[in-house]
Amino acid sequence: MDLALALAADAAAAGEAPVGAVIVENGAVLAAERNRMRELSDPTAHAELLAIRAALLKRGTGRLDGCDLYVTLEPCAMCAGAMAHARVRRLYYGAEDRKAGAVDHGVRLFESPNCHHRPEVVSGLGEKRASELLKAFFAKLRT
Repeated sequence: MDLALALAADAAAAGEAPVGAVIVENGAVLAAERNRMRELSDPTAHAELLAIRAALLKRGTGRLDGCDLYVTLEPCAMCAGAMAHARVRRLYYGAEDRKAGAVDHGVRLFESPNCHHRPEVVSGLGEKRASELLKAFFAKLRT
């Protein structure tokens, strides 16, 4: 999670919402990304999606079974859906997102009977630091 938090700080420094994501397989980092929506002019360029794409490319498969995803913010429905489709084994996330989160808030995608794969979810890892980064970033936007 430390790497994901560092990537979130990098995202904030670049003017992006501070979210970082890392995919790990057998203790080795497969992919590490940060939000790049503004940079790429792409609303789908969330840290999780970019990390999933990079990990799939590195693995050469369409699945991430046996892989864990660490992300600083509770994933939205789009990212949670991608995790289910890629068959991520375990999701670790830091700060909860009561507005747009889709794992433990909102649609709770993994609890849906239509969700074909449910990763194990561990929340609150690095929550304090992730929340601080988010609060600081959005406070600057409001001033």
